[in-house]
Amino acid sequence: MEPNSRVAIILPTYCEDENIADIIHAIESLKLNSTLLVVDDSSPDETQNIVGELKEEYKNILLLKRDHKMGLGTAITDGFRFLLSLPEPPEFIITMDADFSHCPNDIPRLMKLAEKGSDLVIGSRYCTEGEVKGWNLTRLLISKVANKLTGMLTKLALNDYTSGFRCYSKGYLTKALPQLHSETYEIQIETLRQAKFQNSKISEIPIVFENRKKGKSKLTLTEIAGFFRYILKVLLEQLFKIEN
Repeated sequence: MEPNSRVAIILPTYCEDENIADIIHAIESLKLNSTLLVVDDSSPDETQNIVGELKEEYKNILLLKRDHKMGLGTAITDGFRFLLSLPEPPEFIITMDADFSHCPNDIPRLMKLAEKGSDLVIGSRYCTEGEVKGWNLTRLLISKVANKLTGMLTKLALNDYTSGFRCYSKGYLTKALPQLHSETYEIQIETLRQAKFQNSKISEIPIVFENRKKGKSKLTLTEIAGFFRYILKVLLEQLFKIEN
């Protein structure tokens, strides 16, 4: 591992043996002097073995193995805890998908705003010049509805509330981490709510989100339902507080 890495990148994985080598090579080609943390949920394919081989080539790669598939939210928060516990924690931590839905070339653009003082920078699909490619109408509709509801919940002036391509500052995460309890995709809402509570500076950059070309989506109907249940729960809690 690079001992003085200012930026760390978390790649949550489950059965990504078709993508993991290519995404790691693409990130390494950026020459960011980064720490690359792969958080793998005991993939039954070759994901862990491939990462193990790449660790011999790139000394900045870390592999956090988890016992079973535990969900995106816990993968990200476990990654946060691991990185912040290092002797020299990174100043910035980026979360992104390992299937090229998020383009590695956009990482420096996230970093640029973070280095100018933003506590949370979001790669936005829905702001001007942002775009989604390769989704069918149903998937796009689900995303748009989730995004609209999350906007109502957080009351933040953003375009994309549910994007997982983000850059967090160490200062923000140190305060927020004890309050993060999400298991799956609601982690994107929870981190925004904590940013609002902290009065953190949030910025967006436009990105092109391209649906994976290799492997299968890990998003299940159960996880989608859980995401909407979380939104409904918080909205009801807020309404109850207003009425009382």
